[in-house]
Formats: sequence, structure tokens, C-alpha cells
Amino acid sequence: MILKTGIVSFLFLITSSTFFKTWAQPAQRHNLQFEKLATRWDEAIPLGNGMLGALVWQKQGRLRLSLDRADLWDERKALDLSGFNFKWVTQQVLKKDYAPVQKLGDRPYDATPYPTKLPAAAMEFDISSLGSVVSNVLDISTGLNTVRFKNGLVFKCYIHATDNVGYFSFENIPSTINASTSLMPRLIVHNYNSGKINRENDNSHAGEGLEKLGYAKGTVTKTAQFIHYRQPTYDGHFYEVKIQWKKFSKDRIIGSWAIESDKPASLPALNTLSKEPTAWPSHQQWWKRYWAQSSISLPDSLIEKQYYLEMYKLGAASRPTAPAITLQAVWTADNGSLPPWKGDFHNDLNTQLSYWPAYTGNRLKEGESYINWLWNQRAKNKAYTKHYFGVEGLNTPGVATLSGDPMGGWIQYSLSPTVGAWCAQHFYWQWKYGMDDAFLKTKAYPYIHDVATYIENITRMENGKRRLPLSSSPEYNDNNINAWFLDWTNFDLALVKFLFDAASDVAVAMNKKTEAAHWQQISKQLPDFATGSGGLMVAPGENNSASHRHLSPYMAIYPMALLDVNNEKDKPIIDRSLTQIEKLGTRAWCGYSFSWMASLYARAYKADKAAQQLRIFASNFCSPNSFHLNGDQKGGEYSGFTYRPFTLEGNFAFAQGVHELLLQSRKGYIEVFPAVPKDWNDVSFQNLRTEGAFVISGRKENGVPSSVKVFSEKGGLLKIKLPFKTWLSRSVPRSSFNLSEKGIISIMMKKGQTIIIENGYE
Repeated sequence: MILKTGIVSFLFLITSSTFFKTWAQPAQRHNLQFEKLATRWDEAIPLGNGMLGALVWQKQGRLRLSLDRADLWDERKALDLSGFNFKWVTQQVLKKDYAPVQKLGDRPYDATPYPTKLPAAAMEFDISSLGSVVSNVLDISTGLNTVRFKNGLVFKCYIHATDNVGYFSFENIPSTINASTSLMPRLIVHNYNSGKINRENDNSHAGEGLEKLGYAKGTVTKTAQFIHYRQPTYDGHFYEVKIQWKKFSKDRIIGSWAIESDKPASLPALNTLSKEPTAWPSHQQWWKRYWAQSSISLPDSLIEKQYYLEMYKLGAASRPTAPAITLQAVWTADNGSLPPWKGDFHNDLNTQLSYWPAYTGNRLKEGESYINWLWNQRAKNKAYTKHYFGVEGLNTPGVATLSGDPMGGWIQYSLSPTVGAWCAQHFYWQWKYGMDDAFLKTKAYPYIHDVATYIENITRMENGKRRLPLSSSPEYNDNNINAWFLDWTNFDLALVKFLFDAASDVAVAMNKKTEAAHWQQISKQLPDFATGSGGLMVAPGENNSASHRHLSPYMAIYPMALLDVNNEKDKPIIDRSLTQIEKLGTRAWCGYSFSWMASLYARAYKADKAAQQLRIFASNFCSPNSFHLNGDQKGGEYSGFTYRPFTLEGNFAFAQGVHELLLQSRKGYIEVFPAVPKDWNDVSFQNLRTEGAFVISGRKENGVPSSVKVFSEKGGLLKIKLPFKTWLSRSVPRSSFNLSEKGIISIMMKKGQTIIIENGYE
């Protein structure tokens, strides 16, 4: 790929009137817009393409780009599973002697700096002679950051959407500025080898200093227009960073950068060809297609803007060929330390929530990132399952490295016996929302089948019911022996109930009726959920009696959707559960708790309360750049946590919370506008996706739902609950529909068919 004069001309492209007519959304009001550069890395402008990432900010008077790559990892092993297994842990719990378990399973995570995600480097520019910044804008429609200075100079940068190259430019350079000296990039090498502690106390829950990794000193090669950095890491591994730049005229400099792991970095040539550039248009087209997938319009400007910023981050952090989204994805902390919680793959909540909006949001391609990452580790995970749990089948480590090795740390969750079931839900959703037969046969069915086989093998029959040897509920009782339960927690039980239902469903789709019946029989052997006066309990005999950040006891309500408020038996349980959560309060919640709670409320049709959770998240738990910082950034207004470790799952769960207000895939049917707040008079969404591969659009005008459009991507039976009691359809005869007693209409749709249903009278 050749940059040519891409950065020279892309300002024209994004300011033309045709551009705005073509790209109706997101709107300018959704952009990140500031009058200065951020002075903290976790408030910086985020750029990314799933593999490469950058944070644009200012440090000590210099314009800084913190450079990152998703697969930069130190995967040296700290956890040694050869010395213990699940059976031994069970014995230690029964003996009430848990210290040996913590020594082997938990201590290595805290005592050893690796395995860990690694930051790459930083690039800085001396802007001391440029005067003050007057505007700093991220255009989320294209992923372009533009910084304007008082003297007229403009700095622009972006990471190409499909090619692993970042670009930057300085334009309108005043004649008083010596560009050849003052605007040349400077490479900042991280402190991997000095032995000196260089950590910043930024309240971000950062890990140890990077110097603890003890790498050999990297080599830096410089020329007048080029910087090459090669950093050895461990066991012969390395990564490279390359930066190049060129002065194209007296007032313009264009540059690019790249990072590679374990192979030489390469960059496209910079030249002065005058024909239309190739880099920017292809980048622009990717984002155009991405945003065209779906859109929403809400009267609440705070929630709407946060939503679009979340969907921007999903587009910037996920690609099918890139690793799954980690805690910080491609925005690893740039503060001299290991990232919070080592920037790893936390499968006890974080990875799963990060992909929630991919399905309803009609971003299945972005969801493939998680699917492919899990699938590529299938053989390794099977070996882990055989060794640690002693049975055949497939389970997944709850805390894992880039290549899927278990990392340990609080093994109730990091080595949980049911992690694979939650991961399997994403294979099920990817199939159910897309109805792709090839994906069903090659990935969804095999993965779900293997996890169900493992759960069948690890459980045992006792008094006519199937039980786990040990159960837990993240992250109740943290890391002490009481975090283990000898009976099912509602967390584990919800996962397993969903799993066997999903296993039966995919078996039916594969025409394996005997196998489907087998999974249903196994499911019937599971006990009922533990409930009490406070609704869902943590486990039998264990009430949810204190505010807690992880809403794990309520998995049956969401995301597993095993309990439905429309079911007479389920409604009292859901209502009591929500009342109990409200009674306990939010003092021990993190930001993601509010995002998750929005979906719980939406599933119970408590629209105003759901929207309030979203507003609290956006206003109190996010950095100015929209990053979820876990703690309450307004001094503890809603939570006792006031720290600021950046993790992404709360951001993406927020986006799904918005989806749940507008459109829900319930068990066996779809519901349009299920939980819209009363004062939201004008609401619309376009091309959101449901189970069954239906793409839905809906509109509410002047307080009244007016129309619903359904496109059937694959064909099949549509069962939909409309937001109006009386309706008509001009596209399909009324006689084609069947109406149930519960107000659900059904129609058999053909592949590629569209129907429009409007509010009206017979």
C-alpha cells in the first residue's frame, strides 16, 4: 500500500457537503471535542484497528502518541499446573485448608510480573514553539484526530482501518517554524531494562514497573527521516517499531509508523505522486461500511453520544483476524507500569461483556474476533481441561494469556469449572443472530458440544440431581475458602442451564435428534435456582446480603435470559431480585455494574430505571474520552470505589444496555421498543439484529410507536411482539399473520423478504 498524498487531501474529503449527505450518522455532536490535549494517557484520544492502537495526548509539553499492538505479550509462565488440579482443590476445600491452594494457584499471578500484555513505545513531537492548542477533535465517523494550534498549524493522525499502519501529518506549518528540526518525531522507549523504578502514581491500579521484566536493552537506529527500534523481550522473542516521515512542501510533513511482533516491521513508501491517494479512501470506506450497519436516535443526548463512542471503540478495537478484546485492548497503559491486571483476557466477565453489543448492534464481523480467538485455542483448552479437571471435553481458563494459557489468580474464577459455558454462549449467539449454516457446522456445534460434554463429565448425580464438585460466583468472598460453595451457585447454574439448552438447539439444527434429547435430559437433572425473599440468592443458604460489583447471581435474568418477566413463575423472582439489589445499594459497584444493571432493568420493562443506570455510568464512571475507569470519578457519589483503572467491558455493556431498551431477542420471540422511557417521545433505530437473522428498524414519533420494518436475511418464522396493539401491513396481507394470546404475531418469511408493519386500525 502506498500513502501517496493521502493526508494531503483527506481534509477536503471529510469537509465536503457530499460527505455529510452520504454519511448521515454518526453526527458531529457525537465526536470527542476538546479545546486542549489531554494530559493523562487514560483521557487521550483513542485510535485503533483491532491490531494497532494509539493514544494521542500531551506529556511534559510534548505531543505524545502512545503506540500499541494487540499481540505484544510476554507469555512466560508463572502458574505451574503440574502440581495441582481441581480434584486436589476440592479436597483442600473439604479439609478447610486453603492456604496451599492460594500458594500454588493465586500467588504466582501477583508475585511474577509475567505473563502480561506489553506496551510498545511512544512517539513525541516538540510543540513548544507552536503556541496553544485551540481544538482537539476525534471524528468518530472516520477515526481521524485533528489538533489545531493557535498559529494555524494542524496536526492530523489516524490508524488505517485494514492495514496495520498509522499515519500522521503536520499541515500549514508557519514559515517561522523550522520543521526539519522542531517537528521531527522522537521515539520514546519504555523502561524495560534500566532497573530503575519509573512508575507514575496515577490511581489506575497499575501493576509493577516495566523494569521488572528485565529485558535486554533495545536498539534504536535513526536517520534524517527514519527511526527503527528493535526490542528483545524473552526467549528470543522481539518486537519492532518503525517511524518514517517526509517533508512534501514547505508547509507540510507526512509520516507513518508500524509495529510488528516477532518479525521485522515494514512501512509503505512515502512519495509525491499527484493522483488520488490509496490509503485514506480505503480507510474511509471501511468506516463508512461499519457505521452503515446500524444506527440509533435518542432524545437523551448524554446516552446517545456515549453509545456512539462505545460503538466507535468497538470498531477501533475488534477485527476478525486480531486477538480478542483484552481489558484495555489496543490502549495499554502508558505510565511506566504493567497495565491493570496485566491487561489480560478475563473470561469471568470482561471478554464476554465486551462483545455483547456485536450481536444486536449488527456487528457480527467484529464479534468474530472473540470467536476466532477462542476457536484457535480449542486444542490447548482441551488439554487444559483433561489435565486440570481430569475429564474429556472443553473448558476455558477464566484468566488467560494471548495464546490461551491459564494465568491463575483467585482460581475460583481464573480456573472456574464453568467458564467455557459462558464462552459457548457467544458461539451460540454468533450462530443464532446470523443463522450461518457453515458456521454452525464448523464452529458453533463442535464448540458447544465439547463444552457440554465436559460439563456432563465433571458433574455427578447426587440425590437425583446433577451437581458440580465445587461452585463459585464471581467475585463473592473474593479469594478465601468461602468463595467456594459445595452446592450450585446461581451463576454456575445459569451458565450450565443455558449451555444444555444451546447444545440441544444446535444438535436439532444439525439433525442430531437423539443427541438433542440427551442434552435436554441432562438439563432436567439440574436443580432449580436458589431463591428466597430477596429473589435470586448467591447459592442455597447464601443470600445476597451486601452491595457487590459483580452481578453474577442474576445471570439467569441477563445475559442468559432463562427467566422471563412475562412468565408468571419468573416475574416474582425477577421483581424480588431487583428490589433486593436496590435495597443493597451501589456503594460496592464498579462502572460496569451500572451498565449491566441497565440490561437487567430493561428485561423487566423498568425503562426509566434502566436509562438512569446508563446516565450514571456515562456521567460518573467514564473519563472525558469515554473510557470506563471503574471507579466513581465524582468523588464517590454512587460508589465507594474512586480509583481509575481503565477497562473496556463497562463501555461495551453500556452499548448493549441501550440496545435492550430498543429491541430484545427473548426466548422464542422478538420484542420491539420493550423498555423505552416514558419521556422519550422521538426514538428510532435502524438495522439492529435479532436472533433468527432478522434485521429490524423501528420508529417512535411524538410519543407513539409508528412503524416497524423487518428484513429476513435467511428466511424463517418471525415471531414478534409489536409496540402497538392495532396494526396494519401494506407489504403483506393481514391473513398471512397469526396472532397469539400474548400479542405475538407470527409470519413465515422468505429469504431476503422485507415487511413493514405500521401502527393503525383494522
